[in-house]
Amino acid sequence: MLFTSVRPGAAGSRLAGLGTSRRPRRPQSRLSARAGNGRGMEEVDPRFIKVAQKAADAAGQVARKYFRYSPAMASIDLELKEDQSPVTIADREAEQAMRGVIENAFPEHTIYGEEFGAHLPGRESGTEEANLVWVLDPIDGTKSFITGKPLFGTLVSLVKDGVPILGVIDQPVTGERWVGVRGKTTTFNGKNISVRDCESLGDAYLYATSPDMFQGSTALSFEHLCTKVRTPLYGCDCYAYGLLSMGFCDIVCEADMKPFDYMALVPIVEGAGGKITDWNGKSFHHFDLSNVAATEVLAAGDANMHKQALKALNYEEQRHSDVAQVM
Repeated sequence: MLFTSVRPGAAGSRLAGLGTSRRPRRPQSRLSARAGNGRGMEEVDPRFIKVAQKAADAAGQVARKYFRYSPAMASIDLELKEDQSPVTIADREAEQAMRGVIENAFPEHTIYGEEFGAHLPGRESGTEEANLVWVLDPIDGTKSFITGKPLFGTLVSLVKDGVPILGVIDQPVTGERWVGVRGKTTTFNGKNISVRDCESLGDAYLYATSPDMFQGSTALSFEHLCTKVRTPLYGCDCYAYGLLSMGFCDIVCEADMKPFDYMALVPIVEGAGGKITDWNGKSFHHFDLSNVAATEVLAAGDANMHKQALKALNYEEQRHSDVAQVM
């Protein structure tokens, strides 16, 4: 079964006792090898990392102003987009603040954000800057935000020649930040982190934002995957990918995801030693502004777990293949 997009209508100690098949956190040297260790990769300009974090800081100031019991909360008017997803003044103000930071530092860079679309100042210049695209989601998890749950996050990504080379997840209320840089080990609040190994799908803890995000064939496939894991859990949005990268869960499986929902997650998951693709196993190293349709996302703590989860999602294809062989 090849999937196509179907649109619907702080960290504590490591969890213990979650199954006998888990191995402890891998040594740092092994993690570095899995994360790429920078060999054969162009080093990411430190200025980009600094600006990405400044953009996250700017969005966080806005989010905290409006979150939960702030007096400014009373001024939030909830609107619905064409796809019925909610948007607030906080989303828009946060993205404007992020864009201001980036435009001030790199006026020739392209910016693509959830609330204001694409700004293309350098696309016709023919310069290297034309190949750099900032992908922004000011508040990933607006439903969590408007209901007072601090599991939303700000997402900042920088894509070069289609490849996400930098990603930030920032939780401005709890003060947690994940930073992924291509070729380097992912950090959480400045400290290196890693995924964990989980040998059996039956021992895996799985996260998805909501079961309602799956429709049609994706719903059937997700339900099948849920029968194979130890426990399916819900409600974390981008925060779940941060937990995966720290070794607190094993799989994140989602649908109806647009580039601003997942591009920042790619360097974070990969830099922690994990694997993240669509449901056909295709990497997200081919971003193109001409194709920003929603897709499905599967992230896992290691390649073996990812392979098992992918097989479970594509069980119908395997079943039809088995039937054909019998006939």
